[in-house]
Amino acid sequence: MAARVGIGYDSHRLAEGETLILGGVEIAHEAGLEGHSDADVLTHAVIDALLGSCGLGDIGTLFPPDEEQWRGADSFDLLRIVLGRLPGRPVNVDATIICERPKLAPHRAEMEARLSQALSAPVSVKATTNEGMGAIGRGEGIAAMAVVAVETG
Repeated sequence: MAARVGIGYDSHRLAEGETLILGGVEIAHEAGLEGHSDADVLTHAVIDALLGSCGLGDIGTLFPPDEEQWRGADSFDLLRIVLGRLPGRPVNVDATIICERPKLAPHRAEMEARLSQALSAPVSVKATTNEGMGAIGRGEGIAAMAVVAVETG
């Protein structure tokens, strides 16, 4: 059995009138993430980590933001496409969301469950703040990073 590891990162701006979706979970908040798709930074970070683990590029290459077919796409649909391209299966995911608000503790278990079900692998989701520093610290956006292990043989 061989295992490969990948790391992913994504960030998007918060904007009024958008829906906030993280890890496939809609979260009530006065602003949501702005992007070409549903801007789910957690799922996007997982996708980039999966792609990177197997040398398959990145989310922007596979789903270019200038292609209309991806406008408003559900990130879980993108995740399913990526899983179909992997030469192996995910073993586990460890992810961190970075934001000042909203508080994510009440949503972590649901995000973990949704992602675990989609990946058929254990997923750990953590949340932290940026301690008021930079754009994320000012509440202008949300970022996420993820590390995955993929069994390839």
